[in-house]
Amino acid sequence: METVGDPPSAAPDRPRRRLHTLDWIAIGLAVVGVGCVLTGLLPRTDAEATVRRIVPILIFLGTVVVLAELTAVAGVFDALAARVAITARGSFRALFWLCVAVASLTTIALNLDTTAVLLTPVMIALARTLNVPPTPLAMTTVWLANTASLLLPVSNLTNILASDRIGLDPLPWAARMWWPQLVAIAITMLLLWWWYWRPARAGADPFVPPPPYVPPDRTLYRTALAACLLFVAAVLAGIEIGIASGVAAAILVAGFAVRARHRLRPALVPWRLLVFVTGLFLVVQTIGRHGLDTVMGALIGTDPGAEGALRAGAVGALFSNVVNNLPAYLAGEAVIAVDSHTQLLALLVGTNVGPLATPWASLATLIWYERCRAAGVAVPLGRFVATSAALAALATAATVAALLVGPGA
Repeated sequence: METVGDPPSAAPDRPRRRLHTLDWIAIGLAVVGVGCVLTGLLPRTDAEATVRRIVPILIFLGTVVVLAELTAVAGVFDALAARVAITARGSFRALFWLCVAVASLTTIALNLDTTAVLLTPVMIALARTLNVPPTPLAMTTVWLANTASLLLPVSNLTNILASDRIGLDPLPWAARMWWPQLVAIAITMLLLWWWYWRPARAGADPFVPPPPYVPPDRTLYRTALAACLLFVAAVLAGIEIGIASGVAAAILVAGFAVRARHRLRPALVPWRLLVFVTGLFLVVQTIGRHGLDTVMGALIGTDPGAEGALRAGAVGALFSNVVNNLPAYLAGEAVIAVDSHTQLLALLVGTNVGPLATPWASLATLIWYERCRAAGVAVPLGRFVATSAALAALATAATVAALLVGPGA
């Protein structure tokens, strides 16, 4: 049976220098994007405006991934996983609640790609330590990496773009989005338990908790924890996210330079991700100028009320699963009136909560797929697509409804 996350075949015991498939995709997007500019398909003025707009995003992405990677090396995530297992006290149901809380909080505070990059292997390692099936924990990570990414601008790249368009700082943004976010998480929890955790409970409840985690370097551990807390506090205080993540990453890099210099290497910088995002923006803007904007405008419509919001959410979710959530958001944003804030936020719901039915629907889902594959965790592709599509449809519709009737509507 075809699976998501099939373990890789055995390879010779020698360094692998070939580019990864995702490397080729990123390079291809960048080449096509530059080609669009050089051939005039995308005017230079438009390209320059696009690059200026995404520079803060690129700074944030580059620094937050460095922050997250070094935080993992310092043992903060391992300590968190061990604490989750100990707190559950052998109860599979309690473990479920705690894993949901950890995945949700990581996504909200550190963004969905961080959850996919770092929490996926932590959850899989936790499952193996406890001798419980890894699939429920892996699915918890990928679903909540997407559906829990509404509450703060920092939680998702699309949020950064939307907050810039609407002009909302983090606290007013959270005041507008907390109710839709709660609805999205609640539906995700319900389907996670019914389809993945409940069937696995019989052979896993109760389990034996592990001993407390001891970080290899307590100084680095405390530095990493302090840097993460500083980052979250800075975001909530309204400091520009690129500055917040840059300062926090710089503090942690300085700590590693003193305590573990060998851990600092160029590979910490997510070059592939930065190239991918840059190329993606240029290509999508080009396609938008040559027909996609017209199609999106016809599908989304101009109704400022409930119908327009529901259409924007549905189109955002559909296009996210066909192409990717970033192009889907950009194409939808381009055809929504500047003052139609509710319709824009509904589009955001579709492109945040909806990108679940296909492995390429969001960058976080792609990262999760690769992490599961590297860890040898297999989820049947048919089951993944069917359950994720159901969650995408239900959660998008319910979350847009919550946006329409919630506080600030």
